[in-house]
Amino acid sequence: MNLTIAVIKGDGIGPEIMGEAQRVLDAVGARFGHTFTYNEVLAGGCAIDAVGTCLPAGTVEACKESDAVLLAAIGGWKWDTLPGDQRPEQALLGLRKELGLFSNLRPAILFEELKDACPLKPELIAGGLELMVVRELTGGIYFGDRGRRSVGEDKEGTEGRKGVVAYDIEQYSDAEVRRIAHVAFDMARKRESKLTSVDKANVLESSRLWREVMEEVAPSYPDVELSHLYIDNAAMQLVCAPQQFDVIVTNNMFGDILSDEASMITGSIGMLPSASLREDSFGMYEPVHGSAPDIAGKDLANPMAMILSVAMMLRYTFSLEEEATAIEAATKTVLEKGYRTGDLYQRDTGQTLVGTAEIGCLIAQEI
Repeated sequence: MNLTIAVIKGDGIGPEIMGEAQRVLDAVGARFGHTFTYNEVLAGGCAIDAVGTCLPAGTVEACKESDAVLLAAIGGWKWDTLPGDQRPEQALLGLRKELGLFSNLRPAILFEELKDACPLKPELIAGGLELMVVRELTGGIYFGDRGRRSVGEDKEGTEGRKGVVAYDIEQYSDAEVRRIAHVAFDMARKRESKLTSVDKANVLESSRLWREVMEEVAPSYPDVELSHLYIDNAAMQLVCAPQQFDVIVTNNMFGDILSDEASMITGSIGMLPSASLREDSFGMYEPVHGSAPDIAGKDLANPMAMILSVAMMLRYTFSLEEEATAIEAATKTVLEKGYRTGDLYQRDTGQTLVGTAEIGCLIAQEI
């Protein structure tokens, strides 16, 4: 296959981890006879510095013209003082919306080799852990109306400041919930046929609609067991009894938080990949973690989430299951041999501490 991949290296550790992902993807190409052409484009803080906007129109067009998108990391302290609508993170929301990427898949897999890095008691993860968070990605509070308005003079009289109300509106349509429900039910059907829908239906009207639609879709999947949890309970259950979960489906904000929580159960947020998909097989693939500007350029970052995101791209967009499995197997083998980046390394265990480039090279060599 000859495939064109839009590459967004982004900010902070982004260029470092993307370089290792491309190294691994090239190794896959050499082994399996594929050619990958990389179309590098700007988004995030680096785009602000270069052209004055976090998401240039040319980047969106290049992504639309590519077969898939790889994105490393966006944002950083350097741009924290910018107004909210100009921050680097707006590029993520813009790409998701412009590309129609409404379905976000975030697998949380605890490798046997990393069980000692899991913060949970051993008995809670005996036998392993593998769950999937299906997050709705283009609706909810991240895309609702937002703003600020004045409500008169501050009664406290603090430097003459006027009172201000800030608001972010959470809303979902029936259609938005229904389409992510089908994705989640289909995913559960391919796994253990167990789906947990997470909401806050005891308080939020949008969550009550969410639960109603989930129940309406359920009869189309009689082989899938559907259950519901409130978000606060789900967060607690994830750390006290994680093995009860197989597939979790939830809204944009809850999915963002729960998947990050799940990442720590796997040993490090540096191990979690993700896929953002639209109705067809097109997708954008990125690690769950951020740009980590404090370790950028120091060869300290863990690139495995980015590398495993490449595996998801091969599986979900290109239907190259053997190639995807090869990346996952190579990653597992490198861990079995005791190699660890700093976020996973434990002293006096016989492990070998390696940097970003070396771990990427080792995985590529295994392929």
